[in-house]
Amino acid sequence: METQRIEADVLCVGGGIAGLMAAIRAGELGAKVVVADKSNTLHSGKGGCGNDHFLCYIPEVHSKDLDAVIEAMLETQQADNFQGLGKNRIRVHMATSFDIVKLWDSWGIPMKYQGKWEFAGHGFPRDVLFMLKYQGLEQKKVLTKQALARGVKIVNRVQVTDLLVNNRLIGAIGIGTREDRVVEFRAKSIVLGTGGVERLYPNPTPGLFRNRAYPQSQTGDGRIMAYRAGAELMGLEMPHFHAGPKYFARSGQATWIGVYRDPQGKPIGPFVQKPDKKYGDVTPEVKKTVLADYEKSGRGPVYMDGNGVSDEDYDYMLFWMQHEGLQVLTNHMKEEGIDHRKRPVEFMTYDLGCRGRIVSNEKAETSLPGLYTAGDEVANGISNAAIFGWLAGENAATYAKNIESPSPDESGIKIAEKINLIKSVRAHRDGPDWKEVNIALNQIMHDYCWNIRSENLLNAGTGHLRRLKKRTYDTVVALNQHELGRCLEVYKLMDLGELVFFAAKERK
Repeated sequence: METQRIEADVLCVGGGIAGLMAAIRAGELGAKVVVADKSNTLHSGKGGCGNDHFLCYIPEVHSKDLDAVIEAMLETQQADNFQGLGKNRIRVHMATSFDIVKLWDSWGIPMKYQGKWEFAGHGFPRDVLFMLKYQGLEQKKVLTKQALARGVKIVNRVQVTDLLVNNRLIGAIGIGTREDRVVEFRAKSIVLGTGGVERLYPNPTPGLFRNRAYPQSQTGDGRIMAYRAGAELMGLEMPHFHAGPKYFARSGQATWIGVYRDPQGKPIGPFVQKPDKKYGDVTPEVKKTVLADYEKSGRGPVYMDGNGVSDEDYDYMLFWMQHEGLQVLTNHMKEEGIDHRKRPVEFMTYDLGCRGRIVSNEKAETSLPGLYTAGDEVANGISNAAIFGWLAGENAATYAKNIESPSPDESGIKIAEKINLIKSVRAHRDGPDWKEVNIALNQIMHDYCWNIRSENLLNAGTGHLRRLKKRTYDTVVALNQHELGRCLEVYKLMDLGELVFFAAKERK
């Protein structure tokens, strides 16, 4: 098995929005920066196919009184993006956001619509809106180009599996997802930007792993690596819900223009009675389970009804759907002749997993010195990833200036352990593949740690999960590097699931 060593001042794990923004900023400050991505930075991460909204404060649109603006924002639906993060972090986000908006616009990510700042969606009627509509279809290509222009080394198709700690953070271990190789990253500081948690709970079509609102490769890697290295986590027991077209898991809920209605045509929420392109219908955002509640009570299904949407507004919606990364959905609608102005589209609640986070402050510092984090490991939203990715890169680069490089022999034992694990998995010839294990994990999490929880259920589920975990290590089969990478993701998901059970039992 080939082994490789790569040295850096700042290692960015994950090449999504957060990782690339961190790399760009650290590179600007003169740091030697490496980005490791299990996929390819041109299209990886939640923003890999695009995005159409950015939570920000623009003085000329809102007000020059930042304190008043923050208070107004906290009264809106958009405050959901900052759950449990505290006012210091909110202030930094809002105060920095316009600078990042202007940077992105100067780099070639269009942040204006028809020559003006356009705010729409994710708001109650008559709210001050803070979600800026922007054209994010090509954002990953633009950010990759900016990183390379600053001398950043991008290592694609390498899955970072472990952080290396020897009294202090000294680097990380990566596994090639296409080639049979192990990569030792030696770094003075690390920025984790590995995204959210998918595949822990079942999707709308169990077993069809790609049918998810967000990338299936986001498997809580950063949370588990941080936890194993000694960093603090929070909120692991809190579930995360989303809503979208029935059996067609996609994001972009607020991009739709219409009203959520029951089968009799009655709005299910109190906010809008007719389609409104500026505000949309926030009913499923206010109560995440409302669509599932309608289904369980026999009052459903619930439909996104576009009756009354003008031709101009319909074109507006389709334009933003393209930038939100919904091309597969819009192509399907076109092929099937679906125009939701004439044919309401049935929506459902999606089971997306846990909201657990890596604890960090307004400087993106975790409780482990030298380790920084941004993006979905901390809070939802592209703006969060961009703003705190930028700050993480800045602070990681500053930290690295005052730290000596780790010695070459500090990580040998950990790397040998990882190589032995890989060899044992690759030696298995008779057993389940990663998909079978993942489906079993989904079933356990859904049956024992979903919307109904009790001490008895949680204890039983923990026992089932631990048996599955042991059996998986003994028997799971990986016939190639791609399958090996998926197995390593499942290992992390099982560890994360066990933590979710533990945290749920601790919540009294």
